[in-house]
Amino acid sequence: MLDVPVWQRIYEEINDPNFVLICAAQDTGGEAAAGPIFDAANPTYVQVVDEDHIISSAFNFVNVPSAAWIDETGRIVRIDEGTYSAIHEIEAGDQKITFGNDVYAPALKDWVAKGAESRFVQSAAAVSGNIRKHSFAQQQADAAFRLANLFRAHGREDKAERYWEMARSLNPDSINFIRQNLTLTEEGSAGETFRKVMMEYASQGKDYYRPLDMEKP
Repeated sequence: MLDVPVWQRIYEEINDPNFVLICAAQDTGGEAAAGPIFDAANPTYVQVVDEDHIISSAFNFVNVPSAAWIDETGRIVRIDEGTYSAIHEIEAGDQKITFGNDVYAPALKDWVAKGAESRFVQSAAAVSGNIRKHSFAQQQADAAFRLANLFRAHGREDKAERYWEMARSLNPDSINFIRQNLTLTEEGSAGETFRKVMMEYASQGKDYYRPLDMEKP
């Protein structure tokens, strides 16, 4: 959610009535968890709270931030992971951690200005290839995750925990599941445990975010 106020600035810079920016916060905590973050940024673009991670499930996104560009005909013309609005720097103890990129936002502006003529528009084959394919176990995990959320919302913690554990066992590498579970801890979803997971992914050669195939316009 660090990107929310930066995207507001970018949205104002684009200032095109035909451009619609939709930001989805994935959090089982719903409005109570995500609402204050949106309110603090005072965004004028569309904000959605996705309690069941339906968007990541549909596109099989590995983590947030991820994004899809949809043109005026309803066709997806680009899909990416690691779609940061800027380069960020945060302090972690006596260290500073830098993450993000400064190429995605300029590329988006180029697309809004040039439409189908933008060099950042991907072919249908490229878009299809960039959508990670679901295994049957992943589909089962997504269903179990939603059932867990439903039971928790109705006060059935016993069943909620059973389906939550099922989701994690079926898809143990889901960063979305890992980070959502960490929101229930004191350190939150971006603390030491999450950073450890990121380092493990890198050391094992796992595909965390796919590299962006773009340079500044």
